[in-house]
Amino acid sequence: MPTDHDPATALVELRVLEGPNLYFPRAAIKLTLDLGALSAAPEEAALRLARRTGLRSARPGAPGSGFRQRFAQRAVGRLVRALAQESGTTRLAVRVRATDDPHRIVVAFPWRHRTRAQEMGRAVAAVLDCLPDADLDAAVSAAAQRVAAAEPGPGPTTLVPRVPVVAVTGTNGKTTTSRMVAHVARTHGLHVGWSSTDGVYVDGVLVEPGDYSGPSGAGRVLAHPEVQLAVTETARGGILLKGIGLTRNDVSVVTNVSADHLGLHGIDTVDQLAEVKAVVPRITRPSGWSVLNADDPRVAAMRSVVKAQHWVFSRDPDSPVVREVLNVGGRATAVIDGWIAVLRPHADAEPVLPLVDVPMTLAGLSRFNVENALAAVSACLALEFPTATVAEGLRSFLPDAEHNPGRMNTFTLPVDGGDVTVVMDLAHNEVGLEAMLEILDGVRPAGSRVLLGLGAVGDRTPELITALGEIGARGADAVAIGHKQRYLRGRTVEELEGWMRAGAAEVGVTDVPAYPTEVACLEALVADATPGDVVGLMCHAERQECYDWIAGHGGTPDTAESLRAKVVAAQAD
Repeated sequence: MPTDHDPATALVELRVLEGPNLYFPRAAIKLTLDLGALSAAPEEAALRLARRTGLRSARPGAPGSGFRQRFAQRAVGRLVRALAQESGTTRLAVRVRATDDPHRIVVAFPWRHRTRAQEMGRAVAAVLDCLPDADLDAAVSAAAQRVAAAEPGPGPTTLVPRVPVVAVTGTNGKTTTSRMVAHVARTHGLHVGWSSTDGVYVDGVLVEPGDYSGPSGAGRVLAHPEVQLAVTETARGGILLKGIGLTRNDVSVVTNVSADHLGLHGIDTVDQLAEVKAVVPRITRPSGWSVLNADDPRVAAMRSVVKAQHWVFSRDPDSPVVREVLNVGGRATAVIDGWIAVLRPHADAEPVLPLVDVPMTLAGLSRFNVENALAAVSACLALEFPTATVAEGLRSFLPDAEHNPGRMNTFTLPVDGGDVTVVMDLAHNEVGLEAMLEILDGVRPAGSRVLLGLGAVGDRTPELITALGEIGARGADAVAIGHKQRYLRGRTVEELEGWMRAGAAEVGVTDVPAYPTEVACLEALVADATPGDVVGLMCHAERQECYDWIAGHGGTPDTAESLRAKVVAAQAD
């Protein structure tokens, strides 16, 4: 667990990671250290630390310089190794990473005994706290003695799976993809457990509500003895804060990586976010399959760190990544002549089913759900499910509140003189909103409008929230804001409104009313709609309440057939 920051110590945070993580494929201690004292220490004091820890040919550089920052990273890594060796651990792997704060670094090392490992972390900070004037020889020796004398403590709680595991991660699409895989597995006759941001499900029944996309979700699923296959949705936060709860998976899926949750827990760029997501395929067992999006360069590049067999998916069967993977004996799933098809080396393409027969793709309109379907097909075939079973499962998986709640759910709602279409989706970032607008436009008849309910959770950056306002105002004919009161996360509604309105103003839209809840926003947009219009709602906080409101006003979920008819009619116009 993290410690409170004491400004008098170099230890900003000590975090115990219980399983595979960003730094190691096993349990690790993560230290966030303030290097202010070492950065400011005279060169002679820095050299004494270097000599005491066996760091030869050191060039500490001037206090506060970039050279001193580089030296400090090497010196602290060496300090950890020296303390480990002098306390009785002959070999210890250490990872040191810079942060966006030049005075702070992250240091990580694996552990087998919790209490002693935590003492090691505190010992590192204790030595740094002695700078610049203390006797460093004595300080290092005393710290090593405290580590050696510490009780070992319990071992990691990382679980070794007793059944096959499919682990799904990515910025967008991981929930839909994991639901598809679970549905196909149930079609195959298996008892399936699934963990996600919505809770833990066993055979489609919610048994534990809550956000279980972290390490505890896998354990909750595997605790049910009837489960024959586990499908785990693995989010960025769980990997960073606790590590992954399982030692390995049998099939991993990475849907994509785009800007989301940046600025949190030391992840400030999309490249860093991709590094976090890559932890999931890195622990796929070598005889298993890592399913990667060939159309996302950052995801495709994960092949270099994966020991498992490679299976990529792409909308383009002639993608260079597809060609490279096939050349080394891998597999690919792509779209050929409107069909989802599987490619194997030195063999003809195997058709699985037409895209128009996959309801989640909205007759092929939803580009992102085409990718999710390709990913799900790849994962299910990697599990050696029969092709006919995979096709049957995808045909029966619907974009409704039963199969895929909160993701591209579409309804027909009566208004005076006719009907409007309502589309609800999480759409929690720029890519998700663009995908949603693609659907709204794809079911809009000629001459009708798109009315959009905007919303944002508070832990996104101001830049991302502003971008949501700009994207929404550019893509819709009218926009309104529906607040997510349970997800302000330290922000105020005024801040969120200001950023979204600023984004809308970038494209000349200044009339952006705001409502305290998602239901109120939906009600206002429907009241403004005329027959044929399409109302979209970025819904997260009040999903069930919105379902109830729609049902209470005579709305009905679209079937696969009625949705396809809307798409065809819109395209005909």
